Amino acid sequence: MQYDHILIRYGELALKGKNQKRFLQKLQANIRHKLKEFPNVTVKRTQGRMFVILNGHDPHEVIDKCKNIFGIHSFSLAIKVANNIDEIKSASLFALQNADGVKTFKVTVKRINKDFPYRSQDMNQILGGHLLTNTSHYTVDVHHPDLEIKVEVRSEATYITSGVVKGLGGLPVGTAGKTLLLLSGGIDSPVAGYLAMKRGVEIEAIHFHSPPFTSDRAKQKVLDLAEELTGFGHKIKIHVVPFTKLQQRIFQETPDGYGMTVMRRMMLRISEQVCRNEDILSLTTGENLGQVASQTMESMNTINEVTNYPVLRPLLTMDKDEIIEISRKIDTFDISIRPYEDCCTIFVPKAPKTKPKRDRVNYYESQFNYQDLIDEAVEGIEVIEITDEKQIKEEVFEDLF
Repeated sequence: MQYDHILIRYGELALKGKNQKRFLQKLQANIRHKLKEFPNVTVKRTQGRMFVILNGHDPHEVIDKCKNIFGIHSFSLAIKVANNIDEIKSASLFALQNADGVKTFKVTVKRINKDFPYRSQDMNQILGGHLLTNTSHYTVDVHHPDLEIKVEVRSEATYITSGVVKGLGGLPVGTAGKTLLLLSGGIDSPVAGYLAMKRGVEIEAIHFHSPPFTSDRAKQKVLDLAEELTGFGHKIKIHVVPFTKLQQRIFQETPDGYGMTVMRRMMLRISEQVCRNEDILSLTTGENLGQVASQTMESMNTINEVTNYPVLRPLLTMDKDEIIEISRKIDTFDISIRPYEDCCTIFVPKAPKTKPKRDRVNYYESQFNYQDLIDEAVEGIEVIEITDEKQIKEEVFEDLF
């Protein structure tokens, strides 16, 4: 006997009412995509349940893949047997004896198939007695067991599950539209992308590259961060913007304290053009209120003036320690701290304005026509597509207009 199924629980998706089917179909498709390296594995939905059918594959290898899929609340190893009391007894004993570190257990039976001849309470006693009779070092604890063996008698079969592995929760990626993530290469922005994906958002990314002030290693750092994020979704398309000429002109034409504000406004203008051409409905940043000078309420108000697109800020209220903890969990921290500067860390003014005024910024921008440089930057965008198979495809984005 062996575990032949994994039971998927999807928590929040059960509350989606009439839209539930669409969410479950997407979750099922995402699981299939993530498990495509296991050729015999199938994913099946039944009423109120979703199962991964292992067909001989190692369940632990499959579970490791499932741990990175948004929309899964939890999952358990499962055995499918006929609605036969002897087979149910054997499977329950197998589940107990193959669990590590267990001294106490509890059996919980749910009889959905009312034609099954034994009631749930009777089954609890029958199976509990069978397990105690056929083992010598386990005891029953109905309140705080080390292991709960769940037996679900359904019309087509009985499923025995043991143990619960926590999933990522959230919503399946691809159920909440698409956003353009401003991916800088620091600690914050990849965490923001991860949290956006947790709410079902598919991401593309935009990165502003300023050679020779920023190196190819800085660009590679961003590609490596995107590669880690693909582990929680599918492919990610990165729009790499040649930003050198525009960034230099900004800091030549703008008073020192306002240069950072103008630069970020230009970034949003360029990002909005990419959104329009890629049919993307929002922007996402790693901004955190009060963390640096450009992330005050006044700065956000002034910077946001140039776009009508929603700007999602998943990290807005987090402490830095919370952000770092997530970055370690998703394996982006060590990449983010590589010592290669991005465009936001060069030309940094000595005293950037923490409360920039819209009218002052508009005046400074009116003194020079930046539109040609914006258009040049957009036309020179390089698109790099990174898949969750860790393959990179490059092409020059020549057809944006």
